Parts: sequence; C-alpha cells; structure tokens
Amino acid sequence: MKMLYDIAGAAPRLTALALLLPLAFGPGTAGAQTATAAARTPFARYLEAVENHSLDLAAQRETITSAQAGVSIAGVRPDPQLTYGLASKELYTPNKPNAANSMTAGLALTIETGGKRDRRIRAAQSNVRLTEATVESFRRQLFNDAASSFAEACRANQALVRQEDSLQALSDVVRMNERRKKAGDIGGLELAQSRVERDRFTADVTSARAAAQTALINLSVPLGRRYSDLFPEASLDCEFKAYTPAGDPEALVAQALKQRDDVLVAQAALENARDQAQLAHANRWVDPTFNVGISQTPRVNPIYGPEGDVINSPAEKSKTLSLTVTLPIPVSRLQKGELIQAESAVTQAMLTLRSVELKAESDVRATYGQFVAARENVRRYRESVLLDADRVLDGMRQAYRRGAASLLELLNAQRDADDTYLAYLQANADLATATVQLQLSLGLRPTL
Repeated sequence: MKMLYDIAGAAPRLTALALLLPLAFGPGTAGAQTATAAARTPFARYLEAVENHSLDLAAQRETITSAQAGVSIAGVRPDPQLTYGLASKELYTPNKPNAANSMTAGLALTIETGGKRDRRIRAAQSNVRLTEATVESFRRQLFNDAASSFAEACRANQALVRQEDSLQALSDVVRMNERRKKAGDIGGLELAQSRVERDRFTADVTSARAAAQTALINLSVPLGRRYSDLFPEASLDCEFKAYTPAGDPEALVAQALKQRDDVLVAQAALENARDQAQLAHANRWVDPTFNVGISQTPRVNPIYGPEGDVINSPAEKSKTLSLTVTLPIPVSRLQKGELIQAESAVTQAMLTLRSVELKAESDVRATYGQFVAARENVRRYRESVLLDADRVLDGMRQAYRRGAASLLELLNAQRDADDTYLAYLQANADLATATVQLQLSLGLRPTL
C-alpha cells in the first residue's frame, strides 16, 4: 500500500485544482522539480551524513576511546620498589677507628590479593559497554532530531510551493478582472479587492519562503556542517515510503525491551554497578609486600697501637641477605562504608532498570497510538478531504467566471482550500515524525 504521507504522490489526486490553477505546476515549480529529481537528497543519505559528520556525535565517541583506555589502566600491577643506599656509617670514629661503611640494596614487591586486578579489569570492561550504550542512545536521539528537521524542511518546502501556486492563481484572477473591468463586466471595487488579496498573499509567500529557507538551514545543525556544502543540490526527496510495524503492540513491547537504547543503557549500568561492588569487596583484602635486600660490608683492617696491640675491631668483608614480609594491619576495614555504597549503587541500578522498562513499555504503546492516529489522519485527507476541498474550489471558480458567485466567495474558497492543503502537509510531517519516533522506541534505525 502506498504510504499516505507521500507528498509528491498527492499531485494526481489534485486534478480539479490543476484545472483551476493553470500555472500552479508551471516552469517555476513542477519543471524545476523534474530537472532536479535525479539530484534530490533522500532521508537515508541525509541520515548517513549526520552519522558521519556530526560534531556532537564525534565528541561522544571520544568517551568510548577514553573508556577503552581505562581497561589498560585497570590491568596495571603495583610497581616494584628498588632501594639502594648506605646501610651504616660509624659517626664516632674514636670508638671504632677505621670502621667500614656498609651498603645495601633491596627490592620490594607488593602482591595483590583477592583478585583485585581481575575485578578492576572486569569493571573497566563493563564501563566500556556502558559508555558504548550511552553513545548509542545519544546517536538515536540525534537521529530523531535529524528526522524532525528533515520532515519540517519537506513540509515547509511543499507549503511554499502551494502558496506560490495560490499566489499565481490570484494573479490570474487579477488579470482576468482587469480585462473584465475594461469590458465593463465588473466595477473598480471588485478589481481593487482582488489586488488586495493578491498583495496579501504575496506577503504570505515571502514569509513562507523565509520559513522554507530556515528549515533548510536547520538541517545543518545535526550535520555539524553546512547542508549546502555536503548537498549542493539542496532539493529534498520527500517521497517517504510506507512503514508497517512488525506486529501488534504486545510484540512491539517485547522487541523494544531487547533493542531499545535506554533499556540497554540501564542494563549496562546494572552490570557495571555489580562489577564495582565486587571490586569494592576485593579491595578490602590486604596486600603483603615482600622485601628482598642485600647488604655488603667491606673488610676492616686491624690498627695497631704503640705497644703493638690491636686498637680497633678488625673484620672480614661480609654480604648478608634479608627477606621480610610487610603485612598491613586492616584496622580500617572495621568500617564498611564503601561496601554499603557499592551495594546501594547496585540496588539503585536495579530499580532504575525496572523503571526504564516500564517507561519503555508505555512509550511504545503511546508512540504506536500516535503513529496509527497520524496515519489515519493522512488517509482521510488523501481519500476525502483534499478531493472535497478541490471540488468546492473548482466549482466556486467556475461559478465566479459565470458571474454566479462573488469575489468574496471565491477568495474564501481559495483560503479554505489552501488551509486544507497546508493542514494536509502538516499531517504528513506529523506522520513522518511519529514513524521515526515509533522506530526509535523499538530500537530501530529510522527510515522514511
């Protein structure tokens, strides 16, 4: 079934309006659209450019790089400590004349216990997954903003085309009235009134042109670059394709709980909180430090006094090996504040996950209802409202030409037809937005 918000596909249904507005699809509109049809930018191409060039998304991706570096940091073991220096030096030489200076060298190594390193690595890895899920959630929101901007640009551009067509039709009425006044069929008041209406519509077209240009400029915001730099053709492909949800609301809810970004973020946050709690328990284990040292004392030669007796303490050189273990006394472990905090974070993450799942279920049902309503509104416009408005306008135009209707009646019919068509374009944009929101609520990449 052709999607009901296919804007370009509405033209065949507006045959009566085309007869009424002979210049509505002239060289300035339909001809230009045909000439640039091959260069139009589809939504999929625009969305791909947003993903590749968005500055905000690029900044978010740097957080993944940082988190990945944290895995390497978490695997670092305690550095060994090297000791070298003077072990002993006799400061009172009369007591021990010719005493030797003793040198020492040592190596201290701290051994981590309780699986601290493995717990740190696991916590860092789960933090990477949490960061990736968060960035993915940001990317989906960026897609939502991009889709809204694209739909609004399509609506503003199509509204401009419609208003330009109406202005052309009113200009034709003015020219016709000028001829009729010369022929004496109408008076100057009716001609002046038609000119006033044409001039008023000229102001509306000027505003519509500015709105369309603004909507086109706003496409640059999600891109991170000027839209015209990436897409010089500037024309948008607004022939959106049909989207049919894969199942009823119950099936969609089940799909969303598996793929939806905020659910995945909450799940990753819970996993990380559990890893952090396990790390907190592991950190309560004390780490012994092993010290290995070597001391060397050079030989002390004897010193003889005047009477030939030894007056110092001679000794042969010596090397000694020492091995000690330093074990902290875990008095600080009597308090359990860090454990309570870690377990509280796990509980909070569990509650958050449940809350997110409930919100996701409600969001899917709400967006599905909005999508169905928007689709029905567009269908009603396409199948009845537009055709009826065109028939009324065509009949009023024919009646005005025969003199059976006043200019005021014709202008009112023109306004009603324009308002109806602009409302139809807004319904198209609403359906495009509802479609993207439903797809994103299911964890899908948006398509139009």
